Order: sequence, then C-alpha cells, then structure tokens
Amino acid sequence: MSADPSPPAPTAPTPDQEPPGSLTYSGPAHTGAPRLSDVAGADGVRPVTEAEVREHERFDTADLRLRSAGIELAVERVTPDRASGAPETASWVLRLPDGDPGEELRVALPGGEVEGVDPHAVPDQFDALLGRIRGDAELRPVGLVHVVRSVTSLHDDAGRELAVLQRDQVQASTLGDSTTVESWSEAVVRPGTAGTEVLQQIDEALRDTGLGRGPVGSGARLAALLADVEPTEPPRHRGRKGSAGRLLLDYVARHVDTLTAWERDLRADRPDAVHQMRVTARRIRSALRTYGGLLEGPRPAHLVAELRWLGRALAGERDAEVQEERLTAQLAALEPELLLGPVQAAVTRHFARTRAETGAVVTDVVDGERYAALQGALRRLLADPPLSSRAGKPAPAVLPRMVGRTARKLERRMERALADLDNGEQAPTSMHDARKTGKQLRYATEVARPAVGADARGFAKQLKKVQSILGDHQDAVVARETLRTLGARAGAEDGNGFSFGVLHGRDTATMLELERRLPEVWERVWTKKSRKWMRG
Repeated sequence: MSADPSPPAPTAPTPDQEPPGSLTYSGPAHTGAPRLSDVAGADGVRPVTEAEVREHERFDTADLRLRSAGIELAVERVTPDRASGAPETASWVLRLPDGDPGEELRVALPGGEVEGVDPHAVPDQFDALLGRIRGDAELRPVGLVHVVRSVTSLHDDAGRELAVLQRDQVQASTLGDSTTVESWSEAVVRPGTAGTEVLQQIDEALRDTGLGRGPVGSGARLAALLADVEPTEPPRHRGRKGSAGRLLLDYVARHVDTLTAWERDLRADRPDAVHQMRVTARRIRSALRTYGGLLEGPRPAHLVAELRWLGRALAGERDAEVQEERLTAQLAALEPELLLGPVQAAVTRHFARTRAETGAVVTDVVDGERYAALQGALRRLLADPPLSSRAGKPAPAVLPRMVGRTARKLERRMERALADLDNGEQAPTSMHDARKTGKQLRYATEVARPAVGADARGFAKQLKKVQSILGDHQDAVVARETLRTLGARAGAEDGNGFSFGVLHGRDTATMLELERRLPEVWERVWTKKSRKWMRG
C-alpha cells in the first residue's frame, strides 16, 4: 500500500473548499429546492446528482494532538446516487500543515473482505509520520461531517450551460463520550454562460428557500464543535543534551511560544504586538536559514518561506506605526516658524487611512488558514524534527562554523554597500540588503550563544552598532517617500507642503551623515579577533 499525493476521483470534499468564482450560500437545515423552472432564459433544468452522500470522518487522539499540530487525518467516503451507477469510494486522507497548499496523501480504504487487514486501522505509512506527535495515545474518530448532495444544471434553448447549482444538507457532529450535533444547508452556484440577470433570479430563488449569501464552512463548524475539547500540546522532541540540534530546537520552541503569546496580544489590540510578532517570526526564520544543515527534507525551507510571508503580511501595519510615531516626533521638534499649514492634521489623516487598511489585513492574516497552518507546521517541527546526523554532534563543534557562513555573507554585502558609497552612488538598496543579513547574523548568534559564551555575546553587542546605523538609514529612506507623498498631496489640495519639504531635506542630511559614519563603525566592529569564535 503506498501513499499517492494525487487523489483518485471522485473524492469527498475538503471542508470549506469553495470553487473559484462561485457564489456560496448557507442557511437552516432542510431548506427546500428552489424553483428554477421560472428563471427567465432557462430552457431546461436537469438533475446531475440527486442524492450523493459524502462523509468526512476525522481521526485524532482524545486530547486532539493532531489538531494542535495542524494535522488533519480523516476517512473520506463518497456514495454516489443509485442512478449514476458509479462505485462507492473510500480513502484515508492525511493533510500536513507544511506541505504545498492543497497537497494531501491518500490511501484507498481496504474493503472488509481483505483477509488480515483491518479497514479501520490507520495506514502504517501515515502512522509512522504521526508517531512522535500522537505518542502512545490511540487514534480514534473524533468528528464527522455528513453531506447529502444534489447537483442541478440549468441550460438555455441552445443547450448551453447557464449555471450549475450544488445543494448540500450538512450535519457535523463530534464523536466520543459525548456528542454534539449541528445541521444546516449550503448551496454553491457555479456560473456558466449566465449573465447578471439570470444569476440574480437564481439568487432570489435561493433566498426564497431561506438561504442567504455566506461562505460554506463544514470544516470550520466541525472545528468549532471540537473546540470544546481542550487540546494538548504535542510532545516536543529536543534531541541529545549538549547537541547542536538541541540548541536549535530549544531556541525555536522558545520563540514559537513567544509568537503565540504575541498573537494573543495582537488580538487584544495591545501596543507593539505586530512589531513583536514580526521580530519573533524573523528570529525563527533566521535560525532555520542559518542552521538548515541540522535538518533534512523540504519542511525547513517551507517554514522559512511561510515565516517570510508572515513578516511581509504584517509589515504594512508596523511600517505605518513606526513612520507615524517618527513623523509626529519630528513635527513636534520643528521650529514654529517652519510649521506652515495644518501639517499634523494632514499626517493624522494620512496614517488613519493607512492604518485602517493595514489593520484589516493583519486581522485577516492571523484569522486565516495560512497562519493556522504555519502554527501547525511549527508545532509539528518541534514534535517530529527531521534532524540530520550533524544535529547530534556537540554544539560547540558545529554551530560556530555555521554562523561563520552567514557572517561571510554579511561581509560581502557590506563590501558592496561601502563600494557604492565610495563611488558616490546612492546605496539604499545595498545598505538595506546588508541590514537584513545583519539581523540574520545577530539572531543566529543568539542560538549559538549558550555553546560559545561571552565571545558570541560580545560580538552581537558590537554588531548592534552597525545595525543601528543601517536601521536608522532605512527609516530615513522610507520617511522621505512618505514626506514626498504628503508634500505632493498638500500641493494638489491647494495646501502648503513646505514643512514636509523641510523634513525631507533633514532626512536627506541624516542619510548622508549615517553613510559617512558607516565605514568607520564597520571597521571597528568587523575585526578578526571579534570573529575568531566562528571558526569553532
């Protein structure tokens, strides 16, 4: 028996799947069929499927360890309506949080007539993947989604398909010592050649049955029912004491917990939560990038990519917060004779609009499936890390040399930035690249510090001086763009952009001064003595 990432057809639906471009509806249970024969422009209404039964039976431990790790294990069954003559299908399905979107492993469920094979037993290859996470706990059914589906096609007098209507009667229930059941109806309209007028008539017919526009959500409903069960954090595999893998996993675990804590603060709208979430995500990403050789397979690279996505998704809110605070402070310090017009009001309006947009994005991010999958993938990494043979070696013999590779990358980028400055060129891009690599090096040094001690701690402290210059330079670069926008807007609205021009000029002077100081500070920090510990 082998796991096939390409599922056979037909398959039971992945909960919450919505076909792109479709119109979705939900409402109370047992809503009747809509009257589609009265739709103008429709010449025929043809049943495609009348009573197809689809089931999604979720498996987990009693304390939901798989769910805590973002893993979904289920048996999915499809029983076609009798008129179709199609065979019944049933498969074990495993969806991991660190795979490609939509990727799943699927194994056909053996029939009960297969001698010596328990059709209810989790496939061995799935159980091997889940062993560290479930521990010695039994995997058993914990929830069931039962769907009775009918599909209808509308055609015009030329035989063209106007639209397809899928109607589902859904029941979701928990399984175990106590059972909770919810029932409701869903519908999906997949437009064909139908125009707006026909779709409006279909919409009205569906509303007449009691349905309203809304997302389909059987998976979310089942998750909500299971939420009453307090999940247990999957066990964490730490590796051998004193090993390189142990230090890396301890560091990642600490910051995964921190990321979750800051997420709670973000949901409570506490100050600085977005910034701290970004910093924490960057720390984890830097550790996984620098010490990728301690882990095998594609999972670390997937996590690095998803952590980068998270940082970028939260960037707009944080950038707006920093720029507003910085600009407000600059205006407060500006000489009164240089304040022309309602400049502070213009700044407040600008950032109110920006923060409203970025704030909505942040909420969508942390409430979204992609972030939930990232959290699950991080927990799976800690429960079942793909440690390489190198990870079992003593940390002092392994980690310093791995830090050294990132240090050489920073050195190359700083040389490029300094060369740009020597040539009299503007260097915001090369300095920004050096700044990002400098952060990676600082965070990578944090991982190695328990194995290296004072030398690593002193190096990180010195490197921060370079980072401060590069960070202040980047803030000025971004601020100049904001000031240019504000000044241009003031002029377009018959206002006065003079004050913004003054601040633009001062930020330009700040950039030039930082560029002048950078070579001297870099030379003082980047010595062979300060980096001697990286040779291990």
